[in-house]
Amino acid sequence: MLKLHDLSLSGNCYKVRLFLALLGIECEFIAVDFMAGQHKTPEYLALNPRGEIPILQDEDFTLCDSQAILVYLASKYASEAWLPQDAVGLGQVMQWLSTAANEIARGPNDARLAKKFGYKLDLATAQKKAHHILPIVDQHLSQQNWLTLGRPTIADIACFPYIALAPEGEVMLEEYGAINQWIDRIKQLPNFVGMPGIDAA
Repeated sequence: MLKLHDLSLSGNCYKVRLFLALLGIECEFIAVDFMAGQHKTPEYLALNPRGEIPILQDEDFTLCDSQAILVYLASKYASEAWLPQDAVGLGQVMQWLSTAANEIARGPNDARLAKKFGYKLDLATAQKKAHHILPIVDQHLSQQNWLTLGRPTIADIACFPYIALAPEGEVMLEEYGAINQWIDRIKQLPNFVGMPGIDAA
């Protein structure tokens, strides 16, 4: 059985939990005591030298980084609907995974870390970055229901959590109508599960 070293409040861990739920894949969730620094212990550094979660274990294979885990799960356990293998489709999905790891991580995610968890990050800078990327995403979604390919893919799963959690970093979403409609569409996917801060529909 798959094992996921997990933190309930982590949007990156939630990406993986959500995708597993949507695929109907059983997984053992191993709660990591983040506040006690469990992810920095020798045991966890042996699994991920960067001392970060999530960490996925599939038999004798261990993988870190939420975007990489989504790619792995989609490639091994899902249909090509979630991660196409043609050059054009794959490239379009991957550019959104990069957006999730960069603009969204440094914008809405950093604002949430600073405001909700007291991380020593520049809240104003993170909020400014959030309000740079969110209009781009909103404009894009005003023309289509999903981020790419006209259907839900791991691009949507990767970008969803920290956009939906943006208000926890005082990045409000009221002005982004297309994003709010997209959030509602994701919540309507079969087997959708929420997390603290993201209620199930």
